[in-house]
Parts: sequence; structure tokens; C-alpha cells
Amino acid sequence: MEDAKKPIGVFDSGIGGLTVAHAISKLMPEETIVYFGDTAHLPYGDKSPQLIHSFVQNISQFLIEKEQCKAVVMACNTASATSYEILRDKHKGVFPIINVIDPIVEAIVQDKTIKKVGLIATKTTVESGVYQEKLKRRNPEVTMEVLATPLLAPMIEEGFSQDKISHTVIENYLSNPRFRDIDALILGCTHYVLIAEEIHDFFGGKVKLFDSTDILALKLKLILEKEGVLSSQREKKNKFYVSDFTQGFQESASRFYGENLQLELKKLS
Repeated sequence: MEDAKKPIGVFDSGIGGLTVAHAISKLMPEETIVYFGDTAHLPYGDKSPQLIHSFVQNISQFLIEKEQCKAVVMACNTASATSYEILRDKHKGVFPIINVIDPIVEAIVQDKTIKKVGLIATKTTVESGVYQEKLKRRNPEVTMEVLATPLLAPMIEEGFSQDKISHTVIENYLSNPRFRDIDALILGCTHYVLIAEEIHDFFGGKVKLFDSTDILALKLKLILEKEGVLSSQREKKNKFYVSDFTQGFQESASRFYGENLQLELKKLS
């Protein structure tokens, strides 16, 4: 099928979504990825929903019309929380739009050992209430405690992890009393994957961590199989675009992706 040869579009407010792109490539090496990091407008976490909508519309239009993507992954919790339904409804019945929130909620609901779950995310994601609403609707027996953690993403962007700074910030957030006795913690930002080990250690390995990398990649594969557009052979090289470029972005990108890559500057009108 000709559509199977088309690439998968992945976008984020910055380069944190490269953790998701890498998980997809690792699970489905035959697929071609077109990644767009909106580095000119990061972070989305302190922007209004209306402004985020406009960014999402421009990026999705680029991926769908210019890059001819067969599916679009919203590898950004903030964008997923504010704009997923609008984007999904716009392209319903044409091709799949996948967000990072639903696969995590589904995974938690399926784990019957979880009674209390925590969420750390950007202020916009927390205030949207989307995780709380979706989990309550799927399983009202599970309680959720949420906390905005605005310092984590910029800390990780600057390369701080496994050091005194990251330990101090992480401990300051996670020692919050509301996270006492949680069974699981949702890492509600794609950046947080890079400090998952530190978070794991903070809880002494007793708290299950849920992030959007492997869970989302598996969900995407199932959707592509159902749609009959799973690729059997890589057609082109992966592309990695950013809307603003600095050497720091280039260095961080390879760290987020887990291997060397080359960013291309692409400004959208």
C-alpha cells in the first residue's frame, strides 16, 4: 500500500519529544520519522491554550501537507492537553492523530495494583485537568495527586541530571506530602524521561513510573497495523526540524534522541 511508505510525523514544543521519536524508531526501524521541535516558542507550558492551538495548527499543517505524513504524534503533553481534540476532529477518518496522554491513562487503568497515582507536569498540563478527567472517567477508584513542576524541563534542557542541582530540584518537588503512599507516578513531560532514573531512586524503586516513550510507540504500532499502513522497509532518512537553532539545541538533541542526529532549521509562517 502506497500510504505505508509515507513518514510518521512527530512534534513537540522543543526537543524533549525526541525521546518519543527514538522509542518509535527503536520499535519500528522500518518507519521513517519527520520530527519538528518548535524551539522558537518553547516552553509551551506557560503559554495560553489559544496560542498553543495556533502553533499546533501550523506544525500539523507542515507535517501533513508538506511532508505528507501518514500519522501525526503529538509528543508534547501540553499540546496534547490543550489541542488534541481539535486536531483529531479536523482529521477524523483521514489518518490517525495520536497524543501522549491516552496511552498512559490506558496503561494505568489496566494495572489493577495501582490505587493512588501522582502526576508531575507543566503548569498548563496540570491546570487543563485532562489527566485527572480521563483517569476518573476510566477508573474512579484510582485517586490522583498532581503537581506542576516548571523547573524540571529547563533544568533538563540545560543538561543538568545526575548531579547536585538535579537531585535538589527533584527532591524538592517529590518530597511534597501529596505524593506520600503513591503506587505510580506519571512523568507528564517528554523531558522527564532523562531523569527517570533519579526519580526511580528517590522513591527507592517502590513507585511505578509511566512515561510516553515505549507505551506510545506500542500504541502507534497497533494503530498503524489496524490502518494497514505499517511500513515493511525504510524509504528515506529521518528528518529533524527545529523552528529556531542554537548549538545548545544540537547538543541536547543528540542526548534526548540517544544517538547523533543533525537538526535542520525550518521556520513556519
